[in-house]
Amino acid sequence: MARAFKEILSSGEFVVTSEIGPPKGTNIEKMVHHIELLKDKVHGMNVTDNQSSVMRLSSVAVCHLIKDNGGEPILQMTCRDRNRMALQSDLLSAHVLGVHNVLCLTGDHIYLGDHKGSKQVFDLDSVQLIVAARGLEQGRDLGGNELDGSPSFCIGATATPEADRMDSQLLKFRKKVKAGAEFFQTQAVYDLDMLKKFMEYAKQFEVKILAGILVLVSAGMAKYLNANVAGVTVPQELIDEMAGAEKGKALQKGIEIAARQIKQIKKEKICHGVHIMAIGKEEIVPEILEMAE
Repeated sequence: MARAFKEILSSGEFVVTSEIGPPKGTNIEKMVHHIELLKDKVHGMNVTDNQSSVMRLSSVAVCHLIKDNGGEPILQMTCRDRNRMALQSDLLSAHVLGVHNVLCLTGDHIYLGDHKGSKQVFDLDSVQLIVAARGLEQGRDLGGNELDGSPSFCIGATATPEADRMDSQLLKFRKKVKAGAEFFQTQAVYDLDMLKKFMEYAKQFEVKILAGILVLVSAGMAKYLNANVAGVTVPQELIDEMAGAEKGKALQKGIEIAARQIKQIKKEKICHGVHIMAIGKEEIVPEILEMAE
């Protein structure tokens, strides 16, 4: 059986998490294969919540499947699709199903996804969701009503070390810490000097920081990130390295870069661990970790 994520965070070990993307449909064969592949390789598996505003299988259901298959799930919850009643209900449901790790997110805008006619909710934001989860632990919901049995959670949030406006980002970071976040998984980081600067500030707080490692699959992807994803900057030297890969070997080059980054983070003890995002290519995560040793 997998060790509790909260226990691992407090152990002083270098923490490694990855992602599991629920399918758009009921065919879970590939996803279960990825769970089996990763459950003994990483300390926790994030289950994305209608990622990029695309409707998919419920993250709570997938977390339950991870538990059933011997892994340690981290439930991602976004505020885009549900109001405070539904969010609190899902938190209680997750606890009952043995899911105790929650990453609180505000969520992507609906225009990014496949249901552009949907109404966005955003009744709460990520900070307020953390407050709601901590309130449930104290035995009361956001309406001030007493619960018959309280949940317990290990609560995480996100941070963006490469944000253009760091003052604003650090303010959000402080608010999340104050609300009760115990760990942070960052947006994709490619400039480790920027990560070091962020850690100079973050180390004053009793929280764990896991650097986001998003695997590049092409030079075009790197350029797209620079042009379209706020808070992510791929240095030109990495773009050139990807562009110089042999034909058909770009993904392998991306794997090498990810492994190199993890190795440096671990060797220099820049932060407490990494969060690997392979986006549908979860089968490459074990190779990345092996190369990072």
